[in-house]
Amino acid sequence: MTAHTLEYAWRTDRGRVRKGNEDAVAVDPVLGFLIVADGIGGARAGEVASALAAEVIAKRFREDMAHRLHPDAAKDFVETAIQDANGAVWTLSQAEPDLSGMGTTVVVGAVGDDWLAFGYVGDSRLYRLREGRLEPLSRDHSFIQEVVDQGFFSTREDARRYGIGANILTRALGSSPKVKVSCGVADLACGDIFLFCTDGLTGMVPEDWLCQVLTASFGNDLEPAAEALVRLANERGGNDNITLALLRVGGPSTESR
Repeated sequence: MTAHTLEYAWRTDRGRVRKGNEDAVAVDPVLGFLIVADGIGGARAGEVASALAAEVIAKRFREDMAHRLHPDAAKDFVETAIQDANGAVWTLSQAEPDLSGMGTTVVVGAVGDDWLAFGYVGDSRLYRLREGRLEPLSRDHSFIQEVVDQGFFSTREDARRYGIGANILTRALGSSPKVKVSCGVADLACGDIFLFCTDGLTGMVPEDWLCQVLTASFGNDLEPAAEALVRLANERGGNDNITLALLRVGGPSTESR
């Protein structure tokens, strides 16, 4: 099967409020993976957790080519890699008193010929822009999302007005020896843009603005779109670290990746 041409761009930014950057991003266009993580924990513990998770998952991609074979195999591979990262963060947090209680969100993508296998834990998100519509492919592992899903509130905005905090996670890497990973497979079509991002972006920039910036990138390089999203988040307050990775699907490629 002929693979698509693919374009990648990624950014991480401290934002305007935080003293450090506890996010991590790892992208490899040759191996076809994207990793975005948002660390949590006191002092520098969040920074350690996100970096460790990204490092463990990237290492799995570099050592094992199973994720290139078939979408179901890739989905299983991503889930196992995230579980491995969870184990590494949990083990280190137990061994080092200064790192006790650290954790991280993560969202991971493995790119195939005409599919993207993905997995995530926490509230870092994955979106797909297709034909002018921005569609979430992930669903936050957060308390506010749970109360909406259970019907207590009709929207997240209603829950926020009631006083429900938007950043209370129900799942994160490193909070227990095992974690439940949400996984899926999405098909690729020419023109699709996939956005992997932390809540430092989505908490600052409304989804319709994200959609406009990504739609405006058609016919242009992807790098300015990544730059524009970070700039928007900062202009609207930059209350958190801002990290994103973009994947754009082009037409057929005669070369196998």
